[in-house]
Amino acid sequence: MYRLAAVIADAGMLRERVARSEHGVVAELRCGLALTPVSEALFEELAGSVRGGPFAEPMVPEFGRALAAWSVPGPLAFVQADFFGGDGHQAAAVWRGGVREWGPAFDDAFDGPRDGWPINAALARLGVRPSGRTYSWDPGRTMDLFDEVGLGLERDVDDWLAYGRAGRTPADLERAAREREPAEIRPELDGRAIMALLGIPPGPPVGAAIRRLRQLSLDRGPVSRAEAEADLRAWAREQGIG
Repeated sequence: MYRLAAVIADAGMLRERVARSEHGVVAELRCGLALTPVSEALFEELAGSVRGGPFAEPMVPEFGRALAAWSVPGPLAFVQADFFGGDGHQAAAVWRGGVREWGPAFDDAFDGPRDGWPINAALARLGVRPSGRTYSWDPGRTMDLFDEVGLGLERDVDDWLAYGRAGRTPADLERAAREREPAEIRPELDGRAIMALLGIPPGPPVGAAIRRLRQLSLDRGPVSRAEAEADLRAWAREQGIG
């Protein structure tokens, strides 16, 4: 499962905005950005009501006006992601100078280029650019902006709230992972092998499967290809993938 509703902006600007709110929390990302998870409490504070909530489609107008006001000093994005069992959606919009300049964009098919997916597209409009880094589990694939800034470090709004309140950073989580994971451990299957094994096309389920294998390695230590394939097949059946 992955579920997020958040405001993303320059870290300094976002801290200034959140300092004036009662329920806002700032969580540090990479690339000079930070996010504020939109909890029910923060949504009510900004929108003046719990009606609709942060995952409402279309966006509650009062909430949109609050985001427009927040964007006067600099651009910000509001992003949503809601996935379970490999299915779900992303949505995003960008405000600048008090007006919405792009979006809302919505995608639940993910059959186009990754840089056009809503959250990646919104991050690009905030000035994020690919660094050229690749994934350890698929060295031929350039890291997309979602992972470049660290949006995969936590899994839901509550996790991001805890992360922000604890003052953690992406480097903290990466350091902890390195301490738990021996350098030689890598998932036995890359993206192409997973698609062949499960009979699925490119898309979010492939990323979910790779994260499953990485967690398997962290939990168990080195596993054989046969063990990885057996675990992944069982996981995919449970998730309704393939």
